[in-house]
Amino acid sequence: MRLVVIFFFVPGMLLAANWPGWRGPSGDGTSPEKDIPLKWSSTENIAWKAAIPGKGHSSPVVWGDRVFLTSCLPEKEQRILLCLDRHTGKIIWTKVVLNSPLETIHPLNSRASGTPATDGQHVFVAFMMADDRKILAPNVGTPRMITPGKIISAAYDMEGKQKWKITVGDFVSAHGFNTCPVLFEELVIINGDHDGDAYLVALDRKTGKERWRTRRENKTRSYVTPIIREIDGRTQMILSGSLCVASYDPRNGKRHWILDGPTEQFVASVVYNGEYVFVTSGYPERHIVAIRPDGRGNVTDNHVAWRTNRGAAYVPSPIIVGPYLLVVADSGIASCFDAKTGKRHWMERLPGGHSPSTVSADGLVYFTSDRGVTTIVRPGKTFKVIEQNELGEQISASPAISQGQYFLRTHQHLYCIGAKKI
Repeated sequence: MRLVVIFFFVPGMLLAANWPGWRGPSGDGTSPEKDIPLKWSSTENIAWKAAIPGKGHSSPVVWGDRVFLTSCLPEKEQRILLCLDRHTGKIIWTKVVLNSPLETIHPLNSRASGTPATDGQHVFVAFMMADDRKILAPNVGTPRMITPGKIISAAYDMEGKQKWKITVGDFVSAHGFNTCPVLFEELVIINGDHDGDAYLVALDRKTGKERWRTRRENKTRSYVTPIIREIDGRTQMILSGSLCVASYDPRNGKRHWILDGPTEQFVASVVYNGEYVFVTSGYPERHIVAIRPDGRGNVTDNHVAWRTNRGAAYVPSPIIVGPYLLVVADSGIASCFDAKTGKRHWMERLPGGHSPSTVSADGLVYFTSDRGVTTIVRPGKTFKVIEQNELGEQISASPAISQGQYFLRTHQHLYCIGAKKI
């Protein structure tokens, strides 16, 4: 498998030491690092703990000696970007990205759920700017009024100076907003799936100027961050969402292939093991599907390698470790599959429900529950728990791994787990 590196290097700094965007350097939750912490509590093996103002479910990103997070200050109606010192947890700077009325959200969402992305020179963010209007929510079972709005994307340098801010396009969803910018070559790519005239759009990284825009014809909200890989001699940007799974050329937005369904709405990102793309979804039906990504046009009838309905996740993204696909359902039921055949090796209940996405390092998989319990498992044909650690706080954000440390954002704090850096 050849991986498309979507983030820049900084001279003298290995990319593996950074966690530059949603689900890390490869966008799939995997870290090449070793010697990651295995045991901690709210008082044990904590390098630092920092109170985070406001509310938000975005995940931390780490570059060098800096950590970036977004948050919402509901009493001020502000969406903010924070920069913290990775050695101490001290907030270095805070920038108000936008002031806007508070948009309608799902109880499990926040108004700062989009994880930033950084290339070591700039930090890129996306928020929703709500209108003062109210409209009848489309695509919901129970009629209700919601706030429509626009997607706003902005870029800041590492010292917090705004370089550009633009309006990307319309956004309407009864569940609120969550888009994580994806960096590819000179582009910032934004997923604008929503219950209206949906789109994918690429912006110039330096100026914010639109480079291409692709219509998403099914006009259905989803919250999936794409992955980018070299597959079958093509650069493929793959995402589920909006009633389909589809692959696009990230340089121009042209579609390679599309698979209809398998359901209506998606949150979890896809993963790829060098042979199949794996999708877990969704709502109203739940599926796990393995797709051969070498097709052209509509591949619905001839490119599904295997599928199952049991154990599928809606929100938490899955992970690949060697020959295994691991998935944890929102209910906390974890499964390990043979990625080639779809055979389930085991299915076990973990403590509490799960919203955070799974990460892996050094051959181990880290499952973090909504109630702050992280279960570390060694993938294999039998279920083997290495450690189980509890912070005692609610967690909705996904973890980050950088320079041997493990970063966890709770509803109140950001924890840096592991040895202190000097």
